[in-house]
Amino acid sequence: MTGTLVLAGTPIGDVQDAPPRLAVELAEADVVAAEDTRRLKRLAQALGVTPRGRVVSYFEGNESARTPELVQELLGGARVLLVTDAGMPSVSDPGYRLVAAAVAEDVRVTAVPGPSAVLTALALSGLPVDRFCFEGFLPRKAGERISRLKEIAEERRTLVFFESPHRIEDTLAAMAEVFGADRRAAVCRELTKTYEEVRRGGLGELAAWAAEGVRGEITVVVEGAPEKGPEEIDAAELVRRVRAREEAGERRKEAIAAVAAEAGLPKREVFDAVVAAKHAG
Repeated sequence: MTGTLVLAGTPIGDVQDAPPRLAVELAEADVVAAEDTRRLKRLAQALGVTPRGRVVSYFEGNESARTPELVQELLGGARVLLVTDAGMPSVSDPGYRLVAAAVAEDVRVTAVPGPSAVLTALALSGLPVDRFCFEGFLPRKAGERISRLKEIAEERRTLVFFESPHRIEDTLAAMAEVFGADRRAAVCRELTKTYEEVRRGGLGELAAWAAEGVRGEITVVVEGAPEKGPEEIDAAELVRRVRAREEAGERRKEAIAAVAAEAGLPKREVFDAVVAAKHAG
């Protein structure tokens, strides 16, 4: 029989947030793969547990090389526990490659749910939480960062990002430039820790605040793009667009429907404009 891969969430700050099952899994796993073995040791001591299994490192630098080794352990029947420095493995942390490799080998994969910076920041932000998307870390290079932001500028769901302290000022400034300085956002830092802080405001205001220096682990929550109303287009422009589509080979019915959808208008309104133009001509 094959073994089991266990993904365990770890505290994002306060060690008391550790799920009770984490201590059990640490004590019983055959192999514990940790992003930082020194942090794992401190966590285990805080939980009053000593891992009985083999402890190995599993981080970005050795993830590709270590994955086949761990898969072999799983195929041999081992129970492998995967933990990162904070939060859930594979969410902007090592783990995806191992999960994908285990699934490909029909190895059972389960999880010990735990603290999440994404959900904690989202809940504290004061922004809509019914629909959201997680974007992780933005590109480090300024040009690539702006391009990525432009790709999601019209996203209506609330957006959640991770960012480092030395890049947060530039990131907020770029967001203000692309999304608009008044777009609401929340910068959540040091969640569940002693100096937890949630700063809310417009992106422009937050960028100015970050210029003074920000420390700690940071999660940024940004309001989704506002819903657009119908585009203000006069009748002549509607007719021009329909004719351009007809000249490109579309049938009039399809052209009218497409132009109406683009402008956020009823098809009847575009149809009437086309008919009126025909009679006027």
